[in-house]
Amino acid sequence: MPHAKLRAAAVVGGSADDTEAAFYEALQKGDIEQLMACWAEEDDIVCVHPGGPRLLGAGAIRAAFEAMFAHGTLRARPAQVHRVQALASAVHSVVEHVEVMLPDGMHEALVQATNVYHKTPQGWRMVAHHASPGTVGEAQPSPAQARPVLH
Repeated sequence: MPHAKLRAAAVVGGSADDTEAAFYEALQKGDIEQLMACWAEEDDIVCVHPGGPRLLGAGAIRAAFEAMFAHGTLRARPAQVHRVQALASAVHSVVEHVEVMLPDGMHEALVQATNVYHKTPQGWRMVAHHASPGTVGEAQPSPAQARPVLH
């Protein structure tokens, strides 16, 4: 979703899901402008990468992603998304499948992430992204997740 389309979709009835899709697309393309358009324009936005420090504010978050993109794009696919949504906020718990190039070739890592969105005057925007290393057990849905809803 192009940067301008993200802003238009968010203002005219887009959703937290639309913003999340644009965020992961920006990671895969290495598009810092699209990525930052997903974030709220607030001083207290926060981001934590696996094993990294807490980044506060758009400047620190942008610098961290620019440094990441300097090494190439990040091939991250969200899966097993669990959503909790209220009128003006949404929390998505995600298992990210991340492809990482190491000296011996491509490897897949699992990352647990929590993405928090607020509905702002500009539309749905990310206010927090917190990611931690995942485990192999998270690659498969738990039996509770696999059961169909009966009502």
